[in-house]
Amino acid sequence: KMLKRVLCTVLFMGALPSLAEVSQGHISVVLLGATGDLAKKYLWQGLFQLYMDQVSSGHSFTFHGAALTALEPGQRLMFDVLKKLACPPDESPNRCAVLKDQFLKLSQYHQLKTAENYTMLNREIETLLRQEGLKEAGRIFYFSVPPFAYTEIARHINSSCRPPPGAWLRVVLEKPFGHDLESAQQLAAELTSFFREEEMYRVDHYLGKQAVAHILPFRDQNRQFLDPIWNRHHVERVEIVLKETVDAKGRTSFYEQYGVIRDVLQNHLTEALMFLTMELPANVSRAEEVLQCKLQAFQSLRGLEKNSAVLGQYQAYASQVQEELQKTQDYISTTPTFAGVLIHSDNLRWEGVPFLLASGKALDERVGYVRVLFKNRAYCTQSETLRDAGHSQCKAKQIIFYIGHGALNTPAVLVSRNLFRPVMPEGSWREAVGQSDLHIFGQPLSDYYVYSPVKERDAYSVLISNIYHARKDFFITTENLLASWGFWTPLLDSISHQPLRLYPGGVENQHLLDFEMVSGEVAFTLAEPVELLNPNRLMPSDFRTIQTKFRQSPLVSAWSEDLISLLASDIEKTASRSVAHSGQFHLALSGGSSPVVLFQRLARHHYAFPWKHTHIWLVDERCVPLTDTESNFFSLHNHLLQSVRVPYFNVHPMPVHLNQRLCVEEDRGTELYAKEIMALVANASFDLVLLGVGTDGHTASLFPQSENGLEGAQTVVLTESPVKPHQRMSLSLPLINKARQVFVLVLGKGKHDITTLLSRVGHEPRKWPISGVSPSSGQLVWYVDYEALLG
Repeated sequence: KMLKRVLCTVLFMGALPSLAEVSQGHISVVLLGATGDLAKKYLWQGLFQLYMDQVSSGHSFTFHGAALTALEPGQRLMFDVLKKLACPPDESPNRCAVLKDQFLKLSQYHQLKTAENYTMLNREIETLLRQEGLKEAGRIFYFSVPPFAYTEIARHINSSCRPPPGAWLRVVLEKPFGHDLESAQQLAAELTSFFREEEMYRVDHYLGKQAVAHILPFRDQNRQFLDPIWNRHHVERVEIVLKETVDAKGRTSFYEQYGVIRDVLQNHLTEALMFLTMELPANVSRAEEVLQCKLQAFQSLRGLEKNSAVLGQYQAYASQVQEELQKTQDYISTTPTFAGVLIHSDNLRWEGVPFLLASGKALDERVGYVRVLFKNRAYCTQSETLRDAGHSQCKAKQIIFYIGHGALNTPAVLVSRNLFRPVMPEGSWREAVGQSDLHIFGQPLSDYYVYSPVKERDAYSVLISNIYHARKDFFITTENLLASWGFWTPLLDSISHQPLRLYPGGVENQHLLDFEMVSGEVAFTLAEPVELLNPNRLMPSDFRTIQTKFRQSPLVSAWSEDLISLLASDIEKTASRSVAHSGQFHLALSGGSSPVVLFQRLARHHYAFPWKHTHIWLVDERCVPLTDTESNFFSLHNHLLQSVRVPYFNVHPMPVHLNQRLCVEEDRGTELYAKEIMALVANASFDLVLLGVGTDGHTASLFPQSENGLEGAQTVVLTESPVKPHQRMSLSLPLINKARQVFVLVLGKGKHDITTLLSRVGHEPRKWPISGVSPSSGQLVWYVDYEALLG
C-alpha cells in the first residue's frame, strides 16, 4: 500500500521511531491555487518543511495541489515546482533525498472547478484512508486564491469536503480580508456561514517573521527587567517600519485598490503594534488569553484623524498605472505608496507615547524593524569618547526587533548594553559574536547585546507549522480583524482625496519624506517643493470681495483649517478676558460633527487656555447614555475633555439619563439642568455659546416648528428631532440669547444652500430657528468657511 511503503522507507532511513507509533491519524493538506506565485515561492516549500519536521510525529500526510487548470497541464506545472524544493543546509543529503522523494510521492494534483470535483476529492481521500487502514486526524485547506473566490470554495468544502466527526478542519485564508470595515464584515459573515471561528486561520505572514514572532516571548521571558520600564514614564517613542526599494510595477491593479495603508499598515505593522502594546497574559502560550489581550489593546487605541498621517506617491507610479491599467493620460491616482502614521493608545500604560508606523515603495533601502526608544534622563560629566557602552547611562537606550534585510540582513533582537542583558531561549536564539563595524541607529553594534536565530526560517514555514499545531494566536481572528478595520477605516475615508507628496524614489528622496510630530499630529518636515505640487487651489480673491457682515453681525471667513484656527484663538481670548474679569469662564458647546475639529485644535494647540477656571456646559444632547457614541458629551470627552485639565466639578453634562431611563419628563432632567445653570452662571448669562447650523436651519436641538424652546420662559427643554435619535435636550432660544457672546460655526459645501438662504431671510425662528439667535445684550459672530459661503 502506498502510504505504508512510504512510511517503511522513511523508517529505514531512521526518520521514524517505529511503525507502531504511527497512530495519531492521517492529515490531508489541500493547497488551492497550487500553481500560483505564492505557492511557487513559499507555500510548497513551507509544506515540505512541515513534512520534514513532522515525519516522525506520529501523523501520516498526503498533499493535494489544486487549481482551476486542467489535470495534465496543472500536474506538470505543480511538479515542476516540487522538483525544485530544497532542504535546509543542516539536513544530511541522504535524508533530504529520501524525504523529498517521499514528499513527491505523497503529492498529487486535482482540478477543483465544480461541486463534482470537490465531491470526487473527498471520495479519493476517504478511499485512500480506507485502503491504508488509517484513521483521519484532520484536513487543512489552504486558500492561496483571490478573496472573491473564497465564498464559492467555502460552500463546496462545507457541503462536500468536510472530514468525518472526530477529525478537525483547518481553513487557511490569505489577505486581503476586505477593503474596509464594511467589506470585511461582509466577507466575515459569508465565511462564518460555512466555518466555525476555530476552523479559520487568517494568515498575516509577518506573524511568522522570527523577530516579530519573538516579541511576546521576549516580553514574557524578560518581565523582571521590562515590568518597571515598559510604560509611558520610560518609553520615549516606538517606531514600526517596513521600507521597500521595489516599486509597484506589475502589481498596479492590486495596488490601485489597496495602497500602502491597506497593504502593509492595517495588517503587518498593526499586528506588531498589538504585540508591543497589549497587556501580557499570565500565560503567553494560551492562544485565547493572547487574543483577548490583543482585542483589549485595539479598544484602547485613540481614533485616527486626517492629520494623523502623511502620504506620498513615487513619481513613476502614475505612468505605471496608466500603462498597466490602460488609463488615459489625464488619469490622476490618489493611491498612496508611502505613509507615515502617528498612533496613540489611551491605555494608562501608554498614554502620551507616540507610536510611529511607516512604510513605502521606492524608498532608499529594504529593511523592517520595530524600535522601542527609551527616555534618557541622565547627564554624564565624562566626555563622550570615554563613555563605556555597557555602563554609560548617557548613551541611547533601545530595544530593536530587527525583522530582516537592511544592514544586518538577518532577523535579530538588539538590546542596548546600558539597559539589561536579556534572557533569550538558548535552543532557538544565540548571541552574535565577533561583531563588525556596523552601526545601527547611530550606534556601533558593540553597544548592543545582539541575538540572531540559531536556524533562520521562512515566515510561511513558521506559520504552516503553527497551523499544524493549532496555534491560533499566530493568526487573525474575526474579532481582531474587524477591530483593526474599525480602527483604520475612518482614516482611509478621510484621506481618500488628500493630496499626496510626490517623491522621485530611492536615494533621490533625500529628506522629502521626513516627517515630525507636532501637537499630536504629523507633518512633513520640508515644505512641498513647488515643482512637485500643483494644488489648483482657488483663493478667495478668485471669487469676489467677501463681505465682513452676515445678517447684520460680524463675519469671519477663511478656508476651514484657517477658520478653525481663528475661532480657537478667539475662544481662548474670550476665555482669558472673562477669567481676568470674573475669575471664571462659562462655555456652552454644541454637538454635531462641525465642532470636532475645533475641539481637537483647542486640545492640541492652546496650552495657555485657562482650563482650570473654565466651566464646560452642553448646548444640547441626544437622549442616549453618555457612553453611547451618538452622545454629544461622548464626542466632547473623546476629542477635548480627556486631553485638557478641566476640573471634574467644572464639567456639566446634560442629565438625560436618570433613574435608568432616558429623557422622561417626570424625572425633571430639564429642571435639574436649569437649576444648575441658575446656581453657577451669573444671571444665567453664559460667557460664550458655540452654535452650529443644520441644513434645515436648526441650531442646538431647536428644530423648525419645534413646540418647545423657541420662545417662552423655559430655559432647558426636551425637543424632537426629525432624525434619529429623535429625543433631545436643548438650551432654549431665550437662554441662548442671554449669552454675552454667541459664535456660530458653519463648515462645508453641504451648508452652502442654507447659508445663502439665511443671508436673505429675516427673523423667522419658527421656520429657521438659527434666525432667532440675537443676543439681547451680547455679540453674535458668524464663522463661515469659504465652501459654505461661496459654494
